[in-house]
Amino acid sequence: MVATSEAFTDPVLPTPLFASEEELIAGASPGRRREFSTSRACAREAMADLGVAPVPVLRDAHGAPLWPAGVVGSMAHSKGYRCAAVARSADVAGIGIDVEPNEPLRHTMVRERVTIPEERGQLARLSTCPSGIHWDRLLFAAKESVYKAWYPLTGVILDFDEAAVAVNPWSGTFKARVLGRGPVIDGVRLSVFHGRWLVEDGLVITAVALPAPDRGAGAPNT
Repeated sequence: MVATSEAFTDPVLPTPLFASEEELIAGASPGRRREFSTSRACAREAMADLGVAPVPVLRDAHGAPLWPAGVVGSMAHSKGYRCAAVARSADVAGIGIDVEPNEPLRHTMVRERVTIPEERGQLARLSTCPSGIHWDRLLFAAKESVYKAWYPLTGVILDFDEAAVAVNPWSGTFKARVLGRGPVIDGVRLSVFHGRWLVEDGLVITAVALPAPDRGAGAPNT
């Protein structure tokens, strides 16, 4: 079971935080504080659905959330939207979610930095789809989701040029192929991540969920 929570507005009064979380955003702007606190509220609401008591959700040196023992999860935010997804680690090995505005990447240099040649060819083909979807932003979001699922399993940074994403424009799915050595889960090396995407209300949302090894083989449920 993957539990989720989302919010489309921030409360007028920011959601109370634990003291240790307050330390993380000391001196932050009001906007950043609202974003941070609402995301944590979503995380605690999702964890409550799993029967997990409220706890601080801190972060490591690279900014990744630190979940309580036995829990895996991911958070994401964009203008007007915050969300969290969590699961028991006995059921799901890793989760990665990302949300972005459905807008093109701002500069050609950014697009070049986050894609590899085979993906640029794919973007050229996708651009002929009469969809109103900014595929370069979707591909970026997919890579962010893969990274968020990857990093807790490995503790290693995954650069944009170390994964190749193939987007299916009709099924709302994508597949990411790790170009180096993927993480080992229960003795099996993971080199492919399967995910899903949705474009709605001006947002691009992507998600990856990796079933725990004893849940059987096949494409993960995302």
